Amino acid sequence: MQGDRPYAQVNCKIIFTVYLYIWHVLPMSELSDLSPCSHTSALAAELRALVGKLKRRLREQADAGDLTPSQVSVLLRLEKDGHATTSSLARAEGMRPQSMAAVIAALESAGLVSGSPDPTDGRRVLLSLTDACRQWVQEGRAARQDWLSRNLQARLSVEELAILATATELLGRLVED
Repeated sequence: MQGDRPYAQVNCKIIFTVYLYIWHVLPMSELSDLSPCSHTSALAAELRALVGKLKRRLREQADAGDLTPSQVSVLLRLEKDGHATTSSLARAEGMRPQSMAAVIAALESAGLVSGSPDPTDGRRVLLSLTDACRQWVQEGRAARQDWLSRNLQARLSVEELAILATATELLGRLVED
């Protein structure tokens, strides 16, 4: 999807930073003492921990307000998939429609989601992101992108950035569908 491209590039940069960190922080003596299986397991554990830490750091860069994980998930789904009904969102999120209705009500009262009648079935309401929400999402992504770019430049040498760029392909394979 064309709109997801900048977000995907940020995610790839995050993953590469983590990969670079793992290979440059763990001494080679520790890596060579591990069997391939335990080496892979140790690498996976370190990668998971670092990606989690990096995600938290990135989250700090943009104001997410007091949104719950369910609310964030609904906003991301509406952004990615477009308008939807409360019941289709509930199915997609694995929630009961009554629980989803509470999530939607909170998002509507925050001005992040609005509903309009379905043109093909006036009984249904199609939910979509408001313009204010789209702008807020865009500003948040820009803040995270800026933070990551500044930190890459400030903390990594030109050589390390080249290694990081090379690692992008490898880590990209982990997230391919």
